[in-house]
Amino acid sequence: MELIMKTGAAAVLRLNPLDDVLIARRPLLAGEFLEQEGVTVRQAIVPGHKVASRRIEAGQPVRRYGQIIGFAVVDIEAGEHIHVHNLAMGEFTRDYAFSVDAKPNAKPSEAPSFMGIVRPDGRVATRNYIGILTSVNCSATVARAIADHFRRDINPAALQAYPNVDGVVALTHSAGCAVDPAGDGLSMLRRTLAGYATHANFAAVLVIGLGCETNQIDSLLTTQGLTRSNTLRTFNIQDSGGTSKAIASGIDHVKQLLGEANQIQREPVSARHLTVGLQCGGSDGYSGITANPALGNAVDRLVACGGTAILSETPEIYGAEHLLTRRAVSREVGEKLIARIHWWERYCERMGAELNNNPSAGNKAGGLTTILEKSLGAVAKAGSSNLMDVYEYAQAVTANGLVFMDTPGYDPVSATGQVAGGANLIAFTTGRGSAYGCAPAPSIKLATNSALWARQREDMDINCGEIAEDTLTIEECGAAIFETMLRIASGERSMSEQHGYGQNEFVPWQIGAVT
Repeated sequence: MELIMKTGAAAVLRLNPLDDVLIARRPLLAGEFLEQEGVTVRQAIVPGHKVASRRIEAGQPVRRYGQIIGFAVVDIEAGEHIHVHNLAMGEFTRDYAFSVDAKPNAKPSEAPSFMGIVRPDGRVATRNYIGILTSVNCSATVARAIADHFRRDINPAALQAYPNVDGVVALTHSAGCAVDPAGDGLSMLRRTLAGYATHANFAAVLVIGLGCETNQIDSLLTTQGLTRSNTLRTFNIQDSGGTSKAIASGIDHVKQLLGEANQIQREPVSARHLTVGLQCGGSDGYSGITANPALGNAVDRLVACGGTAILSETPEIYGAEHLLTRRAVSREVGEKLIARIHWWERYCERMGAELNNNPSAGNKAGGLTTILEKSLGAVAKAGSSNLMDVYEYAQAVTANGLVFMDTPGYDPVSATGQVAGGANLIAFTTGRGSAYGCAPAPSIKLATNSALWARQREDMDINCGEIAEDTLTIEECGAAIFETMLRIASGERSMSEQHGYGQNEFVPWQIGAVT
């Protein structure tokens, strides 16, 4: 005899009346009866995964959030587990409905303040680093050796007299040579380096080259409109006489910069000076239910007081872009977003890939099946604010409010572009337990579920999993996230900063051919 168990509505979540799926809030057993839905579970289902709420015939669309996440590849009975074995991508028409949901422009509300650092030119920083950048991979070892000399865990005496300096960081990369001097790849790298060289969170920057690379420092400066100064210094290893002399020279340069960098004082500044990069990594079935909508609520709070949020990861809004075009401030802005989607379609076709390859093994283990499903949850990070503009990778963000930057879905590459564009804070949701930091911009980690919070507490800043447990509302969690943004921006160290993350996660997007 089959065992029938009766449970309350707490066993599953129905996210939208139009949905064909229910989301498991706890382990579901075969034979368990979901009384409120009138559905008997047919197989054991783990938390975060989907169970069919009705019979779905092969070829029919399957909906979550009231939106299509794929199509049934076989007949699916009510109570069956829905995942990669019976759900797949398919083509369907999206209604972009440009700007129909855009709200009238509102005057920014009175903004709360945080303790920021105001640079002489008026830029506002959340951190105070000295940065070492490289024009080419060949100078990475020298740059790292210079930064290591000033590491507080290795040589604490080096910065003992400079408590207001957050650190000396070397941000190295694997490119800079054997590329087309006039190609898009080098242009993008230079744009990224320029964004970091002028970032408010750096009190000063030292750029180090080898000397014979394609990405010549003089050309880097000229093409990006940069000028050498006391706080933007450069040199080449070949001109310095070799590795040891270059390291000694770099250490001397940093020592000369420390005194002035230490003179900063934090002061109250408006939250409108925050530019927050929005990231999600290691997503799971809870991401679009808890952390992402809670972050979206915090974004709406930030935008309402004049601040800026950067949504990115174009492959991870694919299939949900119509939700953004509806609130684009103009048709032109909406068309710019669709142009980037089409670029990705052509890019994947040229590279022999497909956008549905994006969900990772961890995403699928966490309950996400298709890129459509992942994207619909990812877009929730953007809240409900108007989409003000669309930027290419690493372009300087000049608009206030919610904007979009075209980046890959790979978190280090995406966040690198956001910081180059001016993000002075990163908010990062994760369901599987992503470990990440982003010097010079502090990164706040938001756990999507309480099991992750308990398991990886040392890496997480906020637990959004309580939303799924009905002990916290999205609005309450959004308010807590916003307050955490203000505290971290004021100098409180995030968990990733306490662990020393940040230098290795600088990964500029490389799209050009290497020859």
